[in-house]
This record gives sequence, C-alpha cells and structure tokens, in this order.
Amino acid sequence: STMFLVGLSGGIASGKSTVVDVLRELGCAVIDADVIAREVVQPHFKAYRRIVRYFGTEILLENGEINREALGNIIFSHPEKRQLLNSITHPEIQKEMLKQILKYFVLGYRYVILDIPLLFETNRLTKFMKYTVLVYCDPPTQRSRLMKRNVLSQAEAEARIASQLPLDEKLKLASYVIDNSGDWESTRRQVLRLHARLEDSLAFLWARLAVGTVVAGLGGLLYLFLQHFIS
Repeated sequence: STMFLVGLSGGIASGKSTVVDVLRELGCAVIDADVIAREVVQPHFKAYRRIVRYFGTEILLENGEINREALGNIIFSHPEKRQLLNSITHPEIQKEMLKQILKYFVLGYRYVILDIPLLFETNRLTKFMKYTVLVYCDPPTQRSRLMKRNVLSQAEAEARIASQLPLDEKLKLASYVIDNSGDWESTRRQVLRLHARLEDSLAFLWARLAVGTVVAGLGGLLYLFLQHFIS
C-alpha cells in the first residue's frame, strides 16, 4: 500500500473552509493551496519580484507587500493577465506542495488532502488524485452567502460565480460530494462518512524509512515525487 492524494475543491462561497476545519479536527493532513499562494508572493520570494516587474509597483501596499485586492481587480477583468499571474505563481505553489507531500509521506500518513480551489478548472492536477471531493451548495444559497460575506450586489455576486466552472459541472467530475446547502451538523456528518471511507480504502501506511535513510536519500525521494506527481 502507498499513500494517496485526495483533491478537495468547491466553488466560491460553497463552504469549503467549513469542510476543511472538520477534516483538520479529525487529524487529516491538509495542504491548503491558497495559504501557499499567499506565502509564495511575499517579498523574499522569486514570484514576488516577477509579479512586481510585470504588474508595476502600483499593486504594492505601503509596507511593500502585494495588495491582493488591487491585483485581484486587475486579473478579474483581464483574462490574459490572470493567465500571466498563474504562470508565475503556479510553479512555485506546486514546488511547495511537493515538499509538504513528501513530509507527510515520511510521517506515514495514509492520505493527504490537497485543498485546491480551481482543481476542476485547471484539470492538470486531477490525474494525480486517487479521489476528488467537491464541496457543493445549491446556486441560490451560494449566491446569498457570497453577497453576505463580501457585501456584494446580486449582479456582482453572479459575475464572480460565473467566472468559475459551474458547480453542477463539477458534480460530474468528483468522486465524492459534500452537500453544504444545509446546516453545519449535516455537513459534519457527511465529512465524517467521507473520512471513514478514505480510511478504509487502503491499509494503513506507517513510516517505513529510518532517519538515516531519510537524511541520506532525501534528494532521491524528492526527485521521485517530482517525477510521479508532476511529469
């Protein structure tokens, strides 16, 4: 048996963070692509320098960090600039994700959940996932939650939702679905059932590498993971 990857995604305001919170309470290994995306654009990273070079210093805050709202407004209305930003950040995000996957492999985790908001839109990473999970909610609930959370008009909320692949389309692509249209208890019960299925899907993998082997072979292991998950 080997460790496997589970891709978790959803739509804007579908409640993915609620599901992730429950998974973490259960002790699951979760790698959050959004958190990594915020880290790799900090001033001391290579991606930061490239973003400032292409988008200009007007996207910076007074402390020198990138103003995510200003940058978001630019790429939201210019698809070609969004593609440029993705081409800068995605390789750095994937490198950091690989490092974390390797860490959980060495620790002997049965599976790792990769929380990737645009998993189904990009479609590149789904082939590396043993299972994919969609956090779903019905369109009226999604729109209402987004309007309340971001203080948006109905037209603004619908425009943001329309920029993503519709949840009904993602339903066809997911191995498992968590319906978050109802209350918190209903969602929690579904997450508990999902966790039980994932735990039973493979025999548990204990860490089988001695400390000396890990230290000596870290470079080789990283190379193998790069080949397996990226090539």
